[in-house]
Amino acid sequence: MNRIHPKKLLGSRWTNTKPKNKEKHFEIIKVEFDEDQNVIECIIQAVFTKSEYPINWRDLKNNELWLMGWK
Repeated sequence: MNRIHPKKLLGSRWTNTKPKNKEKHFEIIKVEFDEDQNVIECIIQAVFTKSEYPINWRDLKNNELWLMGWK
């Protein structure tokens, strides 16, 4: 299980273990918090295609789907 704190999401880099459309490497480009500092929106961007996708940041904790850094 990947351990990550919501405050450190922005700018973090991830590798998708099951790439689709040849998109494997991603970076978190937007994180939005509510007044209680809970994440309400997280946007991930593919490095090569620049495609953006909303993601549940908790999914990044699953090692079977995501690896920390670019591998």
